[in-house]
Amino acid sequence: MKKIAFLLSFVLFISFTAQAQSVGIVDTKQILNEVPEYNDAQKQLDQIVDGWRKEIEQKHKNIDEMYRSYQAEQVLLSENERTRREEAIVTKEKEMREFQKNKFGPEGELFQKRQELVQPIQDDVYKAIEQAAKKKKIDIVIDKSEGAAILFFTPQYDMTSSVLKELGISTN
Repeated sequence: MKKIAFLLSFVLFISFTAQAQSVGIVDTKQILNEVPEYNDAQKQLDQIVDGWRKEIEQKHKNIDEMYRSYQAEQVLLSENERTRREEAIVTKEKEMREFQKNKFGPEGELFQKRQELVQPIQDDVYKAIEQAAKKKKIDIVIDKSEGAAILFFTPQYDMTSSVLKELGISTN
């Protein structure tokens, strides 16, 4: 709600203070979905994530197996053996959590891989947005995808097809 209020306040401020400024609207989500390299990068990331999830799932199954085995044999084990097996289970759980953190954490491999594969494509899209805006003499560009709620706009201000053209992608 705050984002909508800010966006509306910003647009109203701009419209009252600078009548000569023009506004363009793009849908970056649509643009990225039209870029073949972006879709390829997304597929590659999905494959990597699927592999890691399967690995985590297998680790979880192994831990469950160790725990069930421990529970079934617990009464027959010596105190030292019980402690050793409990510690082994705890160690495996810590290893699994560390693996998850290394792969999916804020600075994990997924973040780094996404930066490596997707960031250059996003940079190209933003350059194309800038070039299209300059060609159309647009002063402000608003992204209508992902969170920016625009209730109405005149289609003539939608620059999505112009940006796709800048990227060399033909639209239907």
